[in-house]
Amino acid sequence: METIKNYLENMFSHLPNTPEVQKAKYELYQMMEDKYNELISEGKSDNEAIGIVISEFGNLDELADSLGIKSFVDPSQAMPAAKTLSRETAATFLRDSAKQAYLRAFGVLLCIIASLGPIFSECIPRSLASPDASDAIGITFLFVCIAVAVGFFIFSGSLSSKWSYLKKEPYCIDFETANWVIERKESYRSTHAMLLTVGIMLCILCAVPAIIISSLNTKSTFADSLSGGLVLVFIAIGVFMIVFTNMKKSSFDKLLSLNGAQTMGGNFANSHDGKVHYENPVVAAIMSVYWSTVTCIYLCWSFITFDWGITWIIWPIAAIINSLVENLLGDKHGN
Repeated sequence: METIKNYLENMFSHLPNTPEVQKAKYELYQMMEDKYNELISEGKSDNEAIGIVISEFGNLDELADSLGIKSFVDPSQAMPAAKTLSRETAATFLRDSAKQAYLRAFGVLLCIIASLGPIFSECIPRSLASPDASDAIGITFLFVCIAVAVGFFIFSGSLSSKWSYLKKEPYCIDFETANWVIERKESYRSTHAMLLTVGIMLCILCAVPAIIISSLNTKSTFADSLSGGLVLVFIAIGVFMIVFTNMKKSSFDKLLSLNGAQTMGGNFANSHDGKVHYENPVVAAIMSVYWSTVTCIYLCWSFITFDWGITWIIWPIAAIINSLVENLLGDKHGN
């Protein structure tokens, strides 16, 4: 029956996502299932039964009138035809997207740690280098890091441009490929959650090394440089994890979004994802950056006031607000 179900889903994938079409698909599936079970009970093999069912019910043009969807199947009313992206091409897209995510994330990391050069150049003993030479070493390190980061950004952009045709031309994925992408996305969910959590924690805890070093009352240039340097290292690694995992996760969403929400194919993803969809575009735009904004407010408030014992209250308040907005304005099924 899995083969029949995949065939049925692909039959309806380009039709408009309306209650009439959804009802027709359900009715046709019931007829195909009944016929399949009848043939199996008569002693037909699985392959024979599937072949007969598809030959009898596989032409939507012939069945459209009896199913009450003739107007939707009419070529003048049908959705624009889209090319189907193969599973192999989808797998290549995910691999390229993972490389692109790593390159961009590492480029951001290099941009952040580039300042370590000028910071630690002050620690170079004068017996090894003059003040001007120390400054030159620090500045050189900064520009080398930025140059390498720009190179990563350019190479990442070249990988991205390879797939620009997906935005310019109508493409879709079939039911089997959509299920494969969803399985890959689900298998990555725990890794995404771990990287995102650790990344955010590192950004929040970036001040801890500085506080510890400061409490030791070690008055030296190296201690001061180490204090500032560790803050940047913590932030750089945290941001690397956040950027990498969010970009990799978005690659799955890009593939699943190829099937427009206005078509039946759009249900391939919506029926499996737990995302909250917002009909109001303003609310959708706000909620897309909600947690990033909350994190930014938390860090700014904490570093300006240093009231770490109080600023944590922003997280439970933000969670309550998020829950209220999801329940009042969101739709988990994307209907």
